Amino acid sequence: MSDHETAVVWFRKDLRLHDNEALVEASEADELVPLYVVDPRAFGERAFGGHESFDFRKTGPHRARFLRESLADLRASLRTRGSDLVIREGHPESVVPEVAEAVGADRVHFATYPTVEEVEVEEATKTALQGVGATPQRYWTHTLHHLTDLPTSAYEMPDTFTPWRKEVERGDEVREALSVPSLPALPEVEPGEVPGQADLGLDDPPEDDRAVLPFQGGETRGLERVEEYVWERDHLREYKETRNGMLGADYSSKFSAWLNLGCLSPRRVYEEVERYEDERVSNDSTYWLAFELRWRDFFQFQFVKHGSQFFQPGGIREHDVDWRRDEEAERYLDRWARGETGIPFVDANMRELNRTGYVSNRGRQNVASFLANNCRVDWRWGAAYFETQLVDYDVAANYGNWAYNSQVGNDSRDKYFDVVGQARRYDGDAEYVKTWCPELEPLPPEYAHEPWRMDAEAMAEYGVELGVDYPEPMLDLAASYEKLR
Repeated sequence: MSDHETAVVWFRKDLRLHDNEALVEASEADELVPLYVVDPRAFGERAFGGHESFDFRKTGPHRARFLRESLADLRASLRTRGSDLVIREGHPESVVPEVAEAVGADRVHFATYPTVEEVEVEEATKTALQGVGATPQRYWTHTLHHLTDLPTSAYEMPDTFTPWRKEVERGDEVREALSVPSLPALPEVEPGEVPGQADLGLDDPPEDDRAVLPFQGGETRGLERVEEYVWERDHLREYKETRNGMLGADYSSKFSAWLNLGCLSPRRVYEEVERYEDERVSNDSTYWLAFELRWRDFFQFQFVKHGSQFFQPGGIREHDVDWRRDEEAERYLDRWARGETGIPFVDANMRELNRTGYVSNRGRQNVASFLANNCRVDWRWGAAYFETQLVDYDVAANYGNWAYNSQVGNDSRDKYFDVVGQARRYDGDAEYVKTWCPELEPLPPEYAHEPWRMDAEAMAEYGVELGVDYPEPMLDLAASYEKLR
């Protein structure tokens, strides 16, 4: 090591100062360049790749805005500490070495992630860095449990959640969250600009006052959300009872958007849960939030184990399913994506997703099961649509959960959701359905969930005509279930 060391910290999906090992280690240098690279491959139309590839849009307006806000917040936080965020556009495997060489960096510190595209970019960047004399140093920063602390290696872990969870809980080893370090001086370098929506080829996302939460990007807002949900509004004590809700800001924590872009550390959340248990109450709900953090971990480690197999039509179970990819499947996908299937519980969830970039976990499972199991459309088409739309998109959680709900993922059982039964259970008064499908407002709950049961007399009584005011079902729902039994 030279007497005067210059380092680069390459931010990826770890857009925070707290509990960021890459930043802590990089801050040991005499000079530090915090860097973010806007990769154009994350925007616009892309080929899915692999078997039966298809084109889809990688990032939609909701995700893009959240990213831009998170970059602006990270830049502001760095500036208050005498540093700055250097922003460049291009392929990281080219840009990171260029910046490192320009500032004479000795080391480049960065987070590592387990999925295919991220690994490919990382490996190419590491090779290029060695060519300019900068040593790459990577860190595992995005899960509750560290990869190297698992009782069983990720490569040998069970493929079902419960035995893995029990094994991890017995050890219950969670590293202490790291503090924000003092930052070294920033060498002379042009900071660049946070891109606008138009720069990314996107329009502004729609505004809708029905949204459960205005998801504003950034570490600052993520930490505020934890403070609000846990301490100010005291909703952690009832999390287990309310987490399957569908309307309102606080039926669930909604930390996912900040967790998945790395604006919020899962270890920081876990420490808040532990403090809450010490100071207020320890109950099933406090346990359940930690339980959900471990579900998130599970998929991250599963992608370490299975890699690209998760993106195959048959998933990690290698099921030989005759997925539909014909013209009718394309019509099904289009109506599903627009929220015009004629199945109100499906349509309401898809309309919420399109308008807000968010939909509840209960809703996600139901619309995924409907497209994959009832319609038999290639499940990856739906998962890719979620990738475009979700403000809290995470590759492992998204594709892992879609595979799970499509019977090709982490469950040895064949199962599917009865979407009408689910609607009655979780939206008994049809308030959610009517919020997002207001044309059904005049109907009593039994018809709001199954409008196809109305005869001509009922349609006349309530003033709702199928095929005119609301679509007729695009398939025979009962018959589609018969085929699954």
